[in-house]
Amino acid sequence: MTDDRLPEPDRAPGAPHPRETEALFGQAQAEQAFLTAYSSGRLHHGWLITGPQGVGKATLAWRIARFLLATPPETGDGLFGAPPPPETLDISPDHPVAHRLRALSDPGLFLLRRGGMGSSDRDREKAAAEGRFSANIRVDEIRELSGFLHLSSADGGRRVVIVDAADELNVQAANAILKMLEEPPARTTLLLICHQPARLLPTIRSRCRELRCAPLDPDHMAQALAQAEAHVRPDEAEALTALAAGSVGAALRLLNLDGLALYRDLLAILASLPALDRTRVLQLADSCAGRGKEDRLDLALTLTDQLTARLARTGALGQPPDRQAAEGEAQILSRLCPDAASARRWADIAQTATDRARKARAVNVDPAMLVTDMMLQLQRAI
Repeated sequence: MTDDRLPEPDRAPGAPHPRETEALFGQAQAEQAFLTAYSSGRLHHGWLITGPQGVGKATLAWRIARFLLATPPETGDGLFGAPPPPETLDISPDHPVAHRLRALSDPGLFLLRRGGMGSSDRDREKAAAEGRFSANIRVDEIRELSGFLHLSSADGGRRVVIVDAADELNVQAANAILKMLEEPPARTTLLLICHQPARLLPTIRSRCRELRCAPLDPDHMAQALAQAEAHVRPDEAEALTALAAGSVGAALRLLNLDGLALYRDLLAILASLPALDRTRVLQLADSCAGRGKEDRLDLALTLTDQLTARLARTGALGQPPDRQAAEGEAQILSRLCPDAASARRWADIAQTATDRARKARAVNVDPAMLVTDMMLQLQRAI
């Protein structure tokens, strides 16, 4: 990724775009399920690619797109019989289709994603260039998709549509996609990336085959981070695995925002209980306040959720998690939450504290006050 690349709503900060990612780690089962369907000669027209955020769903979609557009359709057994079925979705990065997909210039591919904010084409283009995107995929983007399908219908080639992400379709756009699934265009495969399938229309889910992507194990996580050119020190690997929950996207976010140090700060504050270390609390609050600190504040809320969940799990199970997210974490968790009664208390108070913090976040309460109040609320658990 170069610094002068235009913003894209489907690109994770600090990571290559999924269309630029050559290898996919940890999703062999999903890949094999698609290849089996392809080799059967009855390729479904709609695929719902599901799983937690950051585990490779979009990378899988782009791998399928490259494979479909670069693999010529079967024309019969030929002189020497039928060719063997493909064993992998791999397509050489030097293949012309791979080059065109990286440049978003392949005539057989349409990428449906959120557009820029604004009501006119000019306003939307300007907003997108500035990184200001609509919260949803709107019917305007669907009209562009309809134009693509009509313009390319006469060439006889295969077409692929990637929807990233289907969770972001507004009502009108979702209904338009549903119509395409009910009356699928010829030689067209729709790949719907979805983080939360429950948010989709049941009729959309019922008309798609599902490919489920699982969280990555530590070995696959390390390989994926190396591919993304993320520099992870050996002493960070265990903590990243513990906090990212098998999501490369979450791991990259932690690395980009110095999330491991932030987690250690949160743990140190709770370790001071029952006499809350007010100096540390004020330092944390100040670090989350001010212009440009919004991402750090959001991460602080997320990590607080994770820390209190790890506390409650320690008490409920009678032992801390197998992987430590910071040095000395196991002893701190065991002291603060030694039993099931403590676990229930932590879970209840943490839920109240983080809900209160997120409501304050939504109405633009001063971030420093928000963080301070959240820590004071958690003090009640001891």
